[in-house]
Amino acid sequence: MRARRQMNQINVVPYVDVMLVLLVIFMVTAPLVNPGVIDLPTVGKSSQPPDAPMEVIIRADATLLLRDRTAGAGGAAERPVNNKQLVDVLRARQAKNPDVPVVISADKDVKYDAVLKVMDELQRANIRRVGLSVKPSGK
Repeated sequence: MRARRQMNQINVVPYVDVMLVLLVIFMVTAPLVNPGVIDLPTVGKSSQPPDAPMEVIIRADATLLLRDRTAGAGGAAERPVNNKQLVDVLRARQAKNPDVPVVISADKDVKYDAVLKVMDELQRANIRRVGLSVKPSGK
């Protein structure tokens, strides 16, 4: 009669079965768990209203208009400007308040190059907080 040898290998089949069962359980129960609702804290009104943006309007014929939306004025004052005047006015406005935003509104028929030239001019002049204005599409 021969002596029994010790088995020196691990049988992983039961572990794989357990893992597959756990995987199925988590896949079935995950969609049923509702995420918790977060109750965010509230604060009072801001002591300072947000700054009205300076709006650079680029028309279809590539002419520039500057619309200054000041909080005190009922409307917005528009005036035609060239690139140098635009940079000078925006620098002066950001010297008073460095956080004033600048929005570029271009006609949809304006060439991409005209918008890039204005953006490049503002970037070279270190004008901060420049954004593009878009109109949401109606569905």
